[in-house]
Amino acid sequence: MSQKYNDLAQKIVSLVGGKENINTVYHCQTRLRFKLKDESKADQDALNNMDSVAKCLISGGVFQVVIGTHVKDVFEEVEKIVGPLENKEQDQSEKKGILSVIIDFISGTFQPIIPALSGAGMVKAVLAILITFKIISTESQTYYILNFFADAVFYFLPMMLAYSEAQKLRCNPILAASVAGIMMHPNWNALVSAGKAVKLFEVIPFTLTTYTSTVIPVILVVLVQSYIEKYLEKWIPQAVKLVFVPMLTFLIMGPLALAVLGPIGSVLGGYLATFFKFLSTTAAWAPAVLIGGFLPIMVMFGLHNGVAPLGVMQMGELGYDSIFGPGCVCSNIAQATASSVVALRTKDKKMKQLATSGSITAYMGITEPTLYGVNLPKKYPLIASMIGGAAGGLYAGLTHTHRFATGSSGLPAVFLYIGNDTMTYFYNILIALVISFVVTAIVTYVLSLKFENQEVQTIEKVHVNKGEILSPIQGKLYPLSDAKDEAFASETLGKGALIQPSNGKVYAPFDGTIVTLFPTKHAIGIVSDDGIEMLIHFGIDTVNLNGQHFTAFIEQGMKVKQGDLLLEADIEKIKAAGYETQVPVIITNSFNYQNIELSSKEDVSYQDVILKVKGEK
Repeated sequence: MSQKYNDLAQKIVSLVGGKENINTVYHCQTRLRFKLKDESKADQDALNNMDSVAKCLISGGVFQVVIGTHVKDVFEEVEKIVGPLENKEQDQSEKKGILSVIIDFISGTFQPIIPALSGAGMVKAVLAILITFKIISTESQTYYILNFFADAVFYFLPMMLAYSEAQKLRCNPILAASVAGIMMHPNWNALVSAGKAVKLFEVIPFTLTTYTSTVIPVILVVLVQSYIEKYLEKWIPQAVKLVFVPMLTFLIMGPLALAVLGPIGSVLGGYLATFFKFLSTTAAWAPAVLIGGFLPIMVMFGLHNGVAPLGVMQMGELGYDSIFGPGCVCSNIAQATASSVVALRTKDKKMKQLATSGSITAYMGITEPTLYGVNLPKKYPLIASMIGGAAGGLYAGLTHTHRFATGSSGLPAVFLYIGNDTMTYFYNILIALVISFVVTAIVTYVLSLKFENQEVQTIEKVHVNKGEILSPIQGKLYPLSDAKDEAFASETLGKGALIQPSNGKVYAPFDGTIVTLFPTKHAIGIVSDDGIEMLIHFGIDTVNLNGQHFTAFIEQGMKVKQGDLLLEADIEKIKAAGYETQVPVIITNSFNYQNIELSSKEDVSYQDVILKVKGEK
């Protein structure tokens, strides 16, 4: 099924520096995540210019290629290409900030268990719906069975965390899960329930604490175990490692877990629960507003990976999540709405298609395609979605809205707010989402009146013969030799024409592809469908303006039609800044043609032919 993505996978592997530059590769819901030996060997610009790649970025020491919801299929093909990898330790010479290290650790520990938590959460949601509509009762065997289907994930959460954390710390995940199993064994729970003092060898006291559904204790235990296990691996002879490393791990970590580390983690978990309760009662509005407003920024920098687990921890301690879930779903719906408005307002067919498909996946909880493909490049929908997400988050926070299970963060997530024998939280999250939707839609539309109205301008398409090139600019036509720049005037870069513009609008002179858009927006490289390569350079030395007084309406790699608006320059401000506004229009592959003829017209408009390219060599 993934075979159709083979070419895409080949290109991606090549552009990240080839198989030999990859230490590890894995994927999440929308991205390929590479750990590279040398990030400088990866071609980020080329990856960003691929139609099948929404965005390429580096965060937390991970080189990320955002693909979309079909990333699993692409990953399968990548895996076939790169084969087994050694999963080497990161180069010790590479220094990472403490924040990056923490986020990388938390993300690596919690990310693998998200599918299980999501599945259990949706089972809980289905169960809540069945009860609400009186299809089953809480006294039925069906309820009893479905309930432990979902509760199993949360009950055995420490074992899953132990396994994933051990993988992150590169110690034995089976041994780690086994130690977590010691902490959760029914016999230990029976001792806790009995309430009598427990001592190992009548000397070492064990604190009577239950560890099922907890988070902090097992994280501490596996962290210490990783060092002990590596120490044992180093000093125990190879011939007896298979027996003595596991045995000593259990004999050392069992007492440590039940006598020291587990109780410490339990106390820390208690403090964490107190903090969560404080947020839920005293400052309930703050987390939902901050997550609702700033989640897109967090996603861009990978910070959400350090925040999302707080919701899991709160659920483990208190049975609900009010920290991450409400703000996250408000933010996602806001992003989806902003993208939907862009789809309605833009006249760019490619952007309309991208915004439409991106908004659908965002409404379902996957926002990366619309974030990196629409909202971030255009900026104004990103701002609108942050405002709308914060507004919805404020309502959710003020009404103490929380979810009772972890799962999707799109529209299906509303069912996770049914619980505690009440529909109050369900109704409140619906109201919060309506607020996010309405506020985002209004703000996006208002901003689009400025930004999209500029973008949709086109001029009437004119029929021309092959090799005839229309003027991209209205003004007076001169020989290129009149340019006040020797490189242009000498035709070093190619033959062409010179236009003294009467206004700042630049339109596509033919159907083609934008191959270059300078960051300073003063120059555009465009190739016609029949191979004519053209450079349109607005002004002389205007590169020094660093993009000031220029507005681009296209992106590199975009297909354009004759008459599409490419660029607009503020001529008066450019002159006031002391720069010449002459526009050289150059055929950069002039050597491919026998003759390039300049029109004899003096005043040219967008419908006038200024150059005739004849006789391909």
